[in-house]
Amino acid sequence: MQIEAFTAFVTEKIEDMKGRDIITLNIAEKSDFADVMIIASGNSNRHVKSIAQSLTAECRSAGTEPLGVEGNDVGEWALVDLGDIVVHIMTDTTRDTYQLEQLWE
Repeated sequence: MQIEAFTAFVTEKIEDMKGRDIITLNIAEKSDFADVMIIASGNSNRHVKSIAQSLTAECRSAGTEPLGVEGNDVGEWALVDLGDIVVHIMTDTTRDTYQLEQLWE
């Protein structure tokens, strides 16, 4: 799957789970570990975990095995590593604290 199509697929799956404030950043020229970073918010720790688990399952169903999932035990910040795309799903408080958008823009 092309990166643009895969990015749209991932964004759609986050939206399906009611993820909010989804931002897609092209980090290809700033990073050697991924081309795209997607950042989204969940309403609670449980919601963050649910979005990450659902996204992982949907990617597997589509034939892409995530390289790793981190932070899904606590749920304040989950990271789903999809190779060329890295997805951060956070509670509002965690997102405000770390401000990844500003760091990577």
